Amino acid sequence: MASRSKSEPILNGEPVSQPPSDQPASSPLNSQQKLQELATCLSKVIRGKQEAVEVLITAILAGGSVLMDDVPGVGKTTLAKALARSLDVAFNRVQFTPDLLPSDILGASIYNPVDGSFTFRKGPIFCNVLLADEINRASPRTQSALLEAMSEAQATIEGVCHELPNPFVVIATQNPVDFHGTYPLPEAQLDRFLVYMNLGYPNAETELDILFDQAITHPIDSVKPVLSREQVVTMQAAVRQVHVDRSVGQYIVELVTQSRADERLKLGVSPRGSLMMFRASQAAAFLAGRDHATPDDVQKMARYVLPHRIVLTSKSRYSSVGRAEIIEDLIRTVRVPV
Repeated sequence: MASRSKSEPILNGEPVSQPPSDQPASSPLNSQQKLQELATCLSKVIRGKQEAVEVLITAILAGGSVLMDDVPGVGKTTLAKALARSLDVAFNRVQFTPDLLPSDILGASIYNPVDGSFTFRKGPIFCNVLLADEINRASPRTQSALLEAMSEAQATIEGVCHELPNPFVVIATQNPVDFHGTYPLPEAQLDRFLVYMNLGYPNAETELDILFDQAITHPIDSVKPVLSREQVVTMQAAVRQVHVDRSVGQYIVELVTQSRADERLKLGVSPRGSLMMFRASQAAAFLAGRDHATPDDVQKMARYVLPHRIVLTSKSRYSSVGRAEIIEDLIRTVRVPV
């Protein structure tokens, strides 16, 4: 007869297996609980921006970078910092300024006069979450230092390739391009951001709540880690297992193909944009607690994944139509799979 542990419970004369006290992060139930905790935590810091919080979490699950474009003071940096504090990962912040150099981000070799050797000192890019604050205030040369890191999770410095930690995500903020002292991000840089979003001003009631929330202390001071690095990596792997039917994939392709044929656009969505739409749809489904993506996931994320990837013609720029309106037109005109 097999021996039994004294601590093992008995029911009707038979040993009962106990569930583990801590469910793995890959457990669907545990994942949803953790993601809900994360959303609640962020919503306490940024009031009235539930959709922005969901999009930000979706981007993290998809392993993509985020660009937040809005006027100063609406909470872009605060939201990014709150996310970093909610994740138990390595976090660095770089304040982009006109005199910032690529080596200030990537790192450089430092000469040691004692033995005449050079020692590589890693820059702030070697982290899990990098906050690139006011990224469009730096020169294009410095902005381009992030290109390789954002697309390949590596950095080539002085001819040597350095792998970046996993996960690696850039959360960038920028002020509108018509503000003084800004450099517009080139199309190649924009295309590497998974999502592009605006926070906008809060309504009057929400702004009143913000005043009293911060009367004594800032809500961000009480933010505690919700997810560990290992849990984030596990969830990102689970996102890639979310099923996407071929008809949904065809829907994505038709959306981006239609953008390339639009006469109002000089440049449509690239194949990289199609890939990112695919991954964002999987992440949106995972966040919703589903194991399959739907056309609704595609439509929801298209409003954040596609606008910054299109370039308007000169005629369109001076008309009343904007990039968001063109994406809405594409969503309305392209047939939705049944």
